[in-house]
Amino acid sequence: MTITVPALSAASADATFERIQLERRDLRADDVRIDIRWAGICHSDIHTKREEWGTTPFPLTPGHEILGTVAEVGSDVTAHAVGDVVGVGCLVDSCQECAACKDGEEQYCEKGAVMTYGSEGYDGEVTQGGYSAQVVVRDQFVVRIPSAFDPADHAAVTPLLCAGITTYHPLKEHGAGPGKKVGVIGLGGLGHVGVKIAKAMGAEVSVLSRTDAKKEDGLSFGADHYYATEDESVFDDLAGSFDIILNTVGSGIPLDSFLGLLGRGGVLANVGAPEDNLEVSAFSLLTNRRSLAGNMIGGLPETQEMIDFCAEHGVTATVEVISADQVDDYYDRVVSGDVRYRAVIDTETLSA
Repeated sequence: MTITVPALSAASADATFERIQLERRDLRADDVRIDIRWAGICHSDIHTKREEWGTTPFPLTPGHEILGTVAEVGSDVTAHAVGDVVGVGCLVDSCQECAACKDGEEQYCEKGAVMTYGSEGYDGEVTQGGYSAQVVVRDQFVVRIPSAFDPADHAAVTPLLCAGITTYHPLKEHGAGPGKKVGVIGLGGLGHVGVKIAKAMGAEVSVLSRTDAKKEDGLSFGADHYYATEDESVFDDLAGSFDIILNTVGSGIPLDSFLGLLGRGGVLANVGAPEDNLEVSAFSLLTNRRSLAGNMIGGLPETQEMIDFCAEHGVTATVEVISADQVDDYYDRVVSGDVRYRAVIDTETLSA
């Protein structure tokens, strides 16, 4: 029997969110039904809802930072049980047959990964996300939330399902750790988590933010240094200083200037997704054998690894908990940089 649950839905790019009853599919043999307790707001939600990345299939219920409790499992599910605390991130299905899937990088599925919302599933249905009381997900795309996290912190754990893996993946891939100098461009929803994870990995961490406005916060998150890049002398003073620079901002930056901060063999890993094209001079890369890399979240094995790592090291996001009625307002506040540092919806308010 199909179940309907409270959810938020937008009918168009310029429409406000409305409360609806959302249908969730019947459980398949390999499905997990989750009672959602917390749902994070990611800037990707805003880009998608506002059609800033292309056409969006409406009506849309966004949300790909989901934390809750297992309510029911399909007949073939063995990895999860009713009552388990679990999470769902950006992916809910993939082909499981291609080389990328077999390597645990489902995000690069050759058939096309099925995203948590606004994505056509293999059954032809468009997925709907976590601004909802429940979600039904294929078991392989559900991660365990370690008991080392205090339940009182679960709202702050929720953004790790996107912001955590988005920053953990490139930091790990490019060798962040003891003896490495990491710069993080931007101290927003992604950047502040990147600072915390890089520091937990043992790296020397610097925040590269436009102004000093968030300096106190950046240092409290574990950064060893904080630099305001509106002072152009920073680019001369720090030339050749970093092994890894993580670019988390969603607007264009002077890539050539930031590439100049890398030492020999350094990597600038881009995880921000600005609407405009990134521009770079070939000589910025040729000089000092620098690289510009792109990264998109991580696969499910690495997402579980990231959650376990964060639990072990006490890493969570810094969040503002909001009600369902505040989502439209918080979309504007996220865009204006007025959220410290990630907004998380208390899904119990969907029924209020």
